[in-house]
Amino acid sequence: RAGRGLAVGFTQRFTRPMPIPTPTAKPFWDGLAEHRIRIQYSPSSDRYVFYPRVLAPGTLADDLHWREISGAASLYTFTVAYRPVAPHFAGDVPQILAVVQWDEGPRFSTEIVNADPADVHVGMRLRPVFFDYPEDGVTMLRYEPA
Repeated sequence: RAGRGLAVGFTQRFTRPMPIPTPTAKPFWDGLAEHRIRIQYSPSSDRYVFYPRVLAPGTLADDLHWREISGAASLYTFTVAYRPVAPHFAGDVPQILAVVQWDEGPRFSTEIVNADPADVHVGMRLRPVFFDYPEDGVTMLRYEPA
């Protein structure tokens, strides 16, 4: 029937969604803008913490402070998206979506770049790559093989 379905030849540009830092997470995002990775550390639990929060997990202590880490990591898990996860990412397939585990302990959801999906495997060593988006005022943290 006419008038139903997708319009052939119609293209639309989608703006990639970007994070909006909260006051609690601002030191993390400020660090990325400087190409540094800062996450919280809790002396009461003697461990690094990520995602940014107000109280230490497990102890609920108000002792979290920010420390810089190297960003060196191992690949914890991943999937390869051969179809875009949203229209904003249509030009990015295949996209390697991943969770990395920092040497300091916490895990971080990210994207693997500069890698052939066939060469990616759990446990591989990774190094951080900073992607600046000055028009959005944000720097994104991604990873590549070390």
